[in-house]
Amino acid sequence: MTNSLSAHHTPLRGQALLNDPILNKGLGFTRQERDSLGLHGLLPVAERTLTEQVKLTAKALAAIENPLDKHIYLRTLQDTNETLFYALLEHDLETALPLVYTPTVGQACQTFSEIWRRPRGLFLAYPDRDRLDTILADKRFDKTKVIVVSDGERILGLGDLGAGGMGIPIGKLSLYTGCAGIHPHETLPILLDTGTDNETLRNDPTYIGWKHARIRGEDYDNFVERFVQAVKHRFPNVLLQWEDFAGRNAAPLLAKYRNQLCTFNDDIQGTAAVAAGAILAAAQAAQKSGAGGLRDQVIVILGGGSAGCGIGALLRQAMLDEGIPETELHKHFYMVDRPGLLLTTTPDLTEGQKPFAQNPDHVATWAKDGRTGLHEVVENANATILIGVSGQPGLFDEPIIRSLAKHTKRPIVFPLSNPTSRCEATPEDVLTWSDGRALVSTGSPFPPLTIDGKKQRVDQTNNAYIFPGIGLGILAVGAKRVTETMFMAAAKALAAESPLVKGEGPNLLPPVADLHKVALGVARAVAIQARQDGVAEPFDEARLDDLIAAHVWHPRYLPTHPA
Repeated sequence: MTNSLSAHHTPLRGQALLNDPILNKGLGFTRQERDSLGLHGLLPVAERTLTEQVKLTAKALAAIENPLDKHIYLRTLQDTNETLFYALLEHDLETALPLVYTPTVGQACQTFSEIWRRPRGLFLAYPDRDRLDTILADKRFDKTKVIVVSDGERILGLGDLGAGGMGIPIGKLSLYTGCAGIHPHETLPILLDTGTDNETLRNDPTYIGWKHARIRGEDYDNFVERFVQAVKHRFPNVLLQWEDFAGRNAAPLLAKYRNQLCTFNDDIQGTAAVAAGAILAAAQAAQKSGAGGLRDQVIVILGGGSAGCGIGALLRQAMLDEGIPETELHKHFYMVDRPGLLLTTTPDLTEGQKPFAQNPDHVATWAKDGRTGLHEVVENANATILIGVSGQPGLFDEPIIRSLAKHTKRPIVFPLSNPTSRCEATPEDVLTWSDGRALVSTGSPFPPLTIDGKKQRVDQTNNAYIFPGIGLGILAVGAKRVTETMFMAAAKALAAESPLVKGEGPNLLPPVADLHKVALGVARAVAIQARQDGVAEPFDEARLDDLIAAHVWHPRYLPTHPA
């Protein structure tokens, strides 16, 4: 569909046409188009190609010093000329990614009410719960194929940002397009405004959301149910991605709706897949260096929320796939949360935490001062892999990293909390404390390190390596559901692209500039897995690349004619 379009035919003319971000080309409109579309006088007489516009826009972006101001500049560009916005991303994705998404999007969400300029997506507020079908019925949304939805309660590691959480769906969908080529007209960001428990926001006269304490319990569940049923009715074949819901809601919502429509939770499953892909690559590299493969690893996860449980579950399955008996898995996984090491006797364990809870008898001698904390676990479990999804900065301190490094030649350390201010440790510190032996990947971007006199980029375990390709693969073959095995396939496809594994460099993950290539590989793996899982119609694998290409949009100016 997206590749077959050779021209735009529109009834819009003049200022109405320039106000449409999909159709607007600014000075890219030719003399002939200005004649037929009533644009003379509304534009300066100069004409510029898309390439020229990209160069000028990149120059203007580079001149802006503050990252938040850069973000605002890009969001304004997206709201006025989407083709130019995505052409700029295509031109330099490495520069744009941290501005469009983490870490800058965190600050953008915190100041969303102040920087909000033009409507994008839908704010579905609880007081409008009886109008959901009417709101979604607007013809502007007819082409919607991918929805990212948040309720703003757990934005990155920043907590409850209410309606400001809309920055997350907007940013995620920008990457669906920028990395995988999903047409921007086929994406719809949604914020479920169920109030906020952030009193600072509720007392802020500039706050644009519903100034009410968050609804809970049956009222919340019923509102989400109304939303899902409205989506199913309006968009029966849509891909719905849940984003940044609080732990109390994230896993239950996924469990409730995963068999009702094509849906997944990126914090649980996307984060798990990218972390698993990087760790599978690290384990393969460690095995080559004599440090043991995946089955030899002992994994400690700091943070028992949805992300930690999701990562643990996928790595647990990877070990089962390698033939480790389920009865032995407790020796390979330890999860630490606020109470310390999670035990089978720990009160109020979630369903996601239960597979990782240790028998108290097995760890009875580990406690120090009545508590088994992260240091005691790393030391006594002979840990080789340390994953942080705690949202708490600095918890991977020098004694912990040095203890980890005693147990293996290539310690694997993933401080994944974001934004950068929430990271458990900096890559530089981890490498210093491990005497340069650690394999490190972070959740947010860090500047390159100088190692042995050479600059080396720091790997970022960013979900952008996974979810765009997941979406593209699903759309390409019309998958009806999202299965767990599709995420394992995605993780393995990512691991296969590791420069370290391929002998092409020291990094675990490909550079951000290669995210489009990565998305195509993930899409292919996901599509094949969907067919194997019986959630997609049979297709000729020889035609799969064509099926995928048919859903990839490229930011180019097309001729525009009056309808």
